[in-house]
Amino acid sequence: MADVQLSSRATRVEDYLNDKLQNTADLEGLDILLENVQTQQELLKQQLLEAEKDLAESTKASEAHSSALLQQARTFKKQQADVDRRLLIVTRSETSDDAIGKFDADIKALQQLDVATGYVELLAEVEDLSAEARRNFKSSPQAALQPYLSLQKLAIALKEAQPAAEDAAPHLVDHVEKTAQHLWKQMKDAFASDFEKVLTRMKWPGKDVAMTGPLEQEWTEGVEKLLELQEPELNSQSDHINPYAEPLVLLPLEVMVKPLHLRFQYHFSGDRPTNKLDKPEYFLSHIMGLLNAYDEFFATYLQPLLRKRFKTSNLSMTSIFIDSTSALITALLPMLRRKVFSVISQIAKQPQLLSHFIHELMSFDISLRDEWGYDGGSGVEGWKGLTWEVLVKKDWFGRWLEVEKTFALSRYQNIIDPSESFEIDYESVEPSATKPTNAAIRVNDLLETITDRYRPLPSFSQKLRFLIDIQIAIFDLFHIRLVGFLDEYLKDTSSLFSTVQGVSSSGTKQKLPTEGLLGLERLIRVYGSAEYLEKKMRDWSDDVFFLELWEELQDRARANTSSQGQEKKNLAGNMTVKHVADKTSAAVGNEEGGGALFDETAGAYRRLRVRTEGFITDTFVQQIRSSFSAYSRMNPWSALSSPSAGDELNLAISAELDAPIGLLSSFLSFLANALAQAPLRRIARQVVLAMQAFLWDHVLMPQYHNFSYMGAKQFGRDVRGIWEVVDRFVGVGQGEVGMRRLAEGLVLLELDGGGAGEGEALKLEDVEKRLFRDNESGREVLEEMGLEVLSESEARSVLQKRIDL
Repeated sequence: MADVQLSSRATRVEDYLNDKLQNTADLEGLDILLENVQTQQELLKQQLLEAEKDLAESTKASEAHSSALLQQARTFKKQQADVDRRLLIVTRSETSDDAIGKFDADIKALQQLDVATGYVELLAEVEDLSAEARRNFKSSPQAALQPYLSLQKLAIALKEAQPAAEDAAPHLVDHVEKTAQHLWKQMKDAFASDFEKVLTRMKWPGKDVAMTGPLEQEWTEGVEKLLELQEPELNSQSDHINPYAEPLVLLPLEVMVKPLHLRFQYHFSGDRPTNKLDKPEYFLSHIMGLLNAYDEFFATYLQPLLRKRFKTSNLSMTSIFIDSTSALITALLPMLRRKVFSVISQIAKQPQLLSHFIHELMSFDISLRDEWGYDGGSGVEGWKGLTWEVLVKKDWFGRWLEVEKTFALSRYQNIIDPSESFEIDYESVEPSATKPTNAAIRVNDLLETITDRYRPLPSFSQKLRFLIDIQIAIFDLFHIRLVGFLDEYLKDTSSLFSTVQGVSSSGTKQKLPTEGLLGLERLIRVYGSAEYLEKKMRDWSDDVFFLELWEELQDRARANTSSQGQEKKNLAGNMTVKHVADKTSAAVGNEEGGGALFDETAGAYRRLRVRTEGFITDTFVQQIRSSFSAYSRMNPWSALSSPSAGDELNLAISAELDAPIGLLSSFLSFLANALAQAPLRRIARQVVLAMQAFLWDHVLMPQYHNFSYMGAKQFGRDVRGIWEVVDRFVGVGQGEVGMRRLAEGLVLLELDGGGAGEGEALKLEDVEKRLFRDNESGREVLEEMGLEVLSESEARSVLQKRIDL
């Protein structure tokens, strides 16, 4: 091993020298190299000495630590043996394990004793506080309040500590609470009894209430004692007023409304004439009467006391405690609530009484909210109302909805059953509007009444069910009825066609109500009803009530739909988002917005209106075309001679045109009276275009029809006669505008024969030459004459009808 180390060291020395002495020039620095080596050697020796010193110190410290640990271990064993010896002596056990078990049992017993001592001390404290309060509340009520308040705080503290203690002392908490409640009842009864004596001396609640100096002072003291007694209970609810629970009644008001309650019971119980099931407005108006009678008293005397006591507490923002009017309403509601629940159970099987009762109750709730500003202590959510308690808490909504739906459908049936229901009503709308039928107006009135029925409901689900189950259902029924009328008309039209073709069973032509004004009126009834209700639905969609309902529906539908498009739960009752969307609008739940509650229903009525307008136009066109048959067969146009002086200006309309003009005049007169301007012009435009096509194809352009100058003038006079009728009912210039093509054809057809002199208007021969020269020349002459609709070929065809050429 030593040889190996020497060989390794020699190798390293050789490598070092080879590195430092690579040529003869390096030998000159040999001294410096040796000096560096010696310096490094000294440094290494110094480091070695320091390392040996540190090692010695560490070894010494380790030995000392080991010695100390050994000494501690010996001491611990000695102490353990001493403890075991003493434990054996104390517990009289033979082994240490037995001794430890017995010692633990003793410790637990001591702990239980300590807890029991605490229980006894707490019970003693409770009994002392209760006894002190009972001793004082008769002789000195004010002094009795302090121990009661301490006891109440103790009960609240114990109850709040229970969750942290894992409900370790339920019996103790129950005992303290019952003791506090029993004491509270005793003190309340005593304070209330004293307060009632003061009220008796005041002659409350008579008309001549005496509030003299001493009495007012006693009344004030009685109120303050009762408020102070109740304050812990009030504070416990200050942070979490539950809008679904019955609000607390202030104790002074509870005492003061007792005689009012007795008066209420006297009038509205038993067989009193004022106690009628069909007159709930009697007892509801009685409550309003009490408010009007006593509100001023409480505002004068109670309001300052409430403000003084609660203005700096958490109750300062709770209206039923800080506002005397709201406190009075809260005190009157319990007796009214009992009466309401009693009545509703008695009229459950009498639909008419139930409907009337709920309507009156909603009106009462609205009056309290709007006129008296009552919010039930919940300023954010507001007071739910007695109607809500009946419909939701007592679960009467389903029954009431069924009753209202039955009534609504019955009234709807009564509207549409009479024969005069579908007569056109010309008086109920503006003269310029489309006239609906009596049935449409009455159905709309019925639906508006239904809206007023459920508008005050606070529940979104209830509003939505009313909307879909009653309102939209009636809209759908009326739509089906209108579609049925239209289908009947089409069936009758088909029957008429079969009769004309000789297919009817009787073999004789029958006059069916699809012809003339009677047939047109049948269509107008459908059209007017559809347009009227469609507009009403559009108007309703902009109503604040329906806008708010739509916004809430959208919010709920979006929140109810997961990112995968799956519904989490029903939207309202048993109605899914899809069901609601099918009944209201396809935009339900759409993130892009838009849409309205009546989109689907209004869309159905719009489609019916458009379809009916098409049938009106087709019927009008068909009958007007049929009336032109005699006119189209006459052919005097080329035989008419040149007029004598003045004849050209006094041309009469052809006799064969009397029937078409008479039919056109009667139809347009009826439509102008029944329709608004926009649909009238749409229909008239199509009819005028149809007449233009007929006159062009069957009078002007047939191969066997040619025109002399006088014949052209006569045809022009006939056409202008048609325009006059159209203008009279549709608007000035509408006839000519609708027949622009034919009007330009008449300009060419009525040209005077011969050639024009210099400065004269163009005549037939001049126009003919330029028109037939080429297309460019033809277009120039047409533009010069102001003819924009006719093409060159059509203009040539018209001119060729003149026999002069």
